[in-house]
Amino acid sequence: MAAKAKLREWPVTAEDGQPLALWTLAEVAAATGGEAFGEAQISNVATDSREIVEGGLFFAMRGEAMDGHKFLDKAFELGAVAAVVEQPIDRPHVLVKDSFAALQALARAARGRILPEARVIGVTGSVGKTSVKEAIFAALERSSHGRAHRSVKSYNNHVGVPLSMTRMPQRTLYGIFEMGMNHAGEIRDLTALARPHVALITTIAPAHIENLGSEEAIADAKAEIFEGLQGFEGHEGGIAIIPADIPHYERLRAAAIACGAEVMSYGRAPHSDIRLLDALSGMLGGTLVTVDLGDSRLCYSVSVPGDHWVMNSLAVVAAVRAVGGDLGATGLALAEMQGMAGRGLRSGIELADGGKALLIDESYNANPASMRASLSVLGGEPAKRRIAVLGAMKELGDFGPALHAALVEPMVAAKVDYAVLVGDEMAALAQELGKSGPDALGKPIPFAHCRNAQEAGKALADYGLAQGDAVLVKGSNSVGLGSLVATLCQTTN
Repeated sequence: MAAKAKLREWPVTAEDGQPLALWTLAEVAAATGGEAFGEAQISNVATDSREIVEGGLFFAMRGEAMDGHKFLDKAFELGAVAAVVEQPIDRPHVLVKDSFAALQALARAARGRILPEARVIGVTGSVGKTSVKEAIFAALERSSHGRAHRSVKSYNNHVGVPLSMTRMPQRTLYGIFEMGMNHAGEIRDLTALARPHVALITTIAPAHIENLGSEEAIADAKAEIFEGLQGFEGHEGGIAIIPADIPHYERLRAAAIACGAEVMSYGRAPHSDIRLLDALSGMLGGTLVTVDLGDSRLCYSVSVPGDHWVMNSLAVVAAVRAVGGDLGATGLALAEMQGMAGRGLRSGIELADGGKALLIDESYNANPASMRASLSVLGGEPAKRRIAVLGAMKELGDFGPALHAALVEPMVAAKVDYAVLVGDEMAALAQELGKSGPDALGKPIPFAHCRNAQEAGKALADYGLAQGDAVLVKGSNSVGLGSLVATLCQTTN
């Protein structure tokens, strides 16, 4: 009997004393310096009433265009159990002077209460940060059996980062937070809040160059992430992970060292700590990758096609290795990765004649580097025809016309059969395509230049899709090509 009783005993750990609720209303008040009215057990946090789920805490914040206090009734109708407000209400709430400052305070409390052995990873870069963040999460979520947490979607700004942090459970072992910017100084504030143990930069490209003026200034702004690095066992200054193959490698490396960080690099360069040895294209569109880790080698498959995903995978391996994660689980996660909506999701377009065309949805964002990468993926498709729907790239300023016109080169390399260009900024590319010079096949690329997504849809319909076509939709989010993707995904009658 004693032996059977022993078998029935559940091991007691320090985690057993942790609360099941994400927050209590009293804890929110204590963290924010506000005054609690009522009681509540909170399971989630939101700043947008449309994202409220049952058991949620709604932060009513005042902005330039909107006042969250106007949406309190909607939030409670959708399941909110409490709110953080700047004026009293007749529901459970925490009363504060400034709701945004309270959000930041709750984020700091969330970061401060995680376990000592937990590790926080910050991810930034001009291209690929959301995809890399998701892949790191997938790897660490698998190996930690559900104890990883990350920013959802692209919540990477002054509201998104603290919001994502407030949603981090106390039992989290790995927190992965994406950090974005379009002005200098913004990442400095975010990294000070998240205090990562590992900071990763994916690459530097002329995104937001209108505001920053040069790629060097962009590199400096991204390097601000190193300023928040926290030391951990064996790594007193934290770890900075940077791409070894880019022209700004030495600049980023110097910035990391100046912050006291240990540098880990990845890429094809001989000096890379995580060095690509081989990348073989797979039959189903993925890649078999072999990397040198210095003390060993690792071979794995990346399911998402494209050379940029090979580089992304090296960054993921570096991050997991930096926090002592399971590289075997990382290989499995990379083999199972799928594109995200707006970021490489592949789906079929059902045609009226019963055929099907391939849709590559890259409609969420665009800059010169990501445009080239996406066009390269399109060029690698064994398609009957390759069709590129390209929306304007925003925030390029005076550099815009030349950078748009330069897309003709990767379009020719991708053997694009037809192009739909969307937005005024695409005039420079339209002019370039309209020149008499032939492409590699001896004929110009036919195209339509449209003002908006609706016109682009009509141009695509007039061209006519057929069985075996591959269609890339890529552009800055503000162009609105997501609506075109939604239309294409509907069955054609």
